[in-house]
Amino acid sequence: MSRAPDTWILTADCPSVLGTVDAVTRYLFEQGCYVTEHHSFDDRLSSRFFIRVEFRQPEGFDESSFRAGLAERGESFGMIFELTAPNYRPKVVIMVSKADHCLNDLLYRQRINQLSMDVVAVVSNHPDLEPLARWHDIPYYHFPLDPNDKPAQEARVMKVIEDTGAELVVLARYMQVLSPELCRKLDGKAINIHHSLLPGFKGAKPYHQAYNKGVKLVGATAHYINNDLDEGPIIAQGVEVVDHSHYPEDLIAKGRDIEGLTLARAVGYHIERRVFLNANRTVVL
Repeated sequence: MSRAPDTWILTADCPSVLGTVDAVTRYLFEQGCYVTEHHSFDDRLSSRFFIRVEFRQPEGFDESSFRAGLAERGESFGMIFELTAPNYRPKVVIMVSKADHCLNDLLYRQRINQLSMDVVAVVSNHPDLEPLARWHDIPYYHFPLDPNDKPAQEARVMKVIEDTGAELVVLARYMQVLSPELCRKLDGKAINIHHSLLPGFKGAKPYHQAYNKGVKLVGATAHYINNDLDEGPIIAQGVEVVDHSHYPEDLIAKGRDIEGLTLARAVGYHIERRVFLNANRTVVL
């Protein structure tokens, strides 16, 4: 479900205590706000409550006083909340290597406004995809990777992120492992996509390995990055059935399609404030 263009988004989480739903919904009612979408989840294992509400503002709505009143109302619950204004478009930096399918898909979805974001830069360790970025009138930064001085390259990447004011970084088939330091800096605001196969084939040509094993499923996983390679909190996954008639090139083509769709879905969830981090897991409302 995509977000309506005229609604505010309120997201909040707090310990699981009596009255959490009432604290949010009653406050919205008292402020004259019309709720258009509401989802909540109480995690009984972590004893934590999560809520996401979209609402239309009444006449004379004042954001500052609304925030102050909600902060006062939620204080006794230990509630942490975030308020996102209508038509808000976060700034995004996309990182790529040579494969263009995920980048092309994201830029197309931005162009048709399916993803309400502003891609402010494309960063790559290769020059190959610069024409695609330039065609969309987006700055392209080529930072070759020196294996003997990886921190210097990552410092240049981080400077682009900071200078553009990007709130989200998308690794759209960026084929380099980020350092623990950069992972820490991007904690909770960088999404990666990779293939998902059972068994988990590692190393070169995973789809060829999968073909040799006769796999019956191919898929993709989009997750927040952390210092554990390809093991960050999962946001979205996709899968498709294959069979003996699928040759390695067919599996690769299927994989590209699933990667593009799964990454776009994860980015959409993030920019619509649907994702909550819950320890090493995610809650997606």
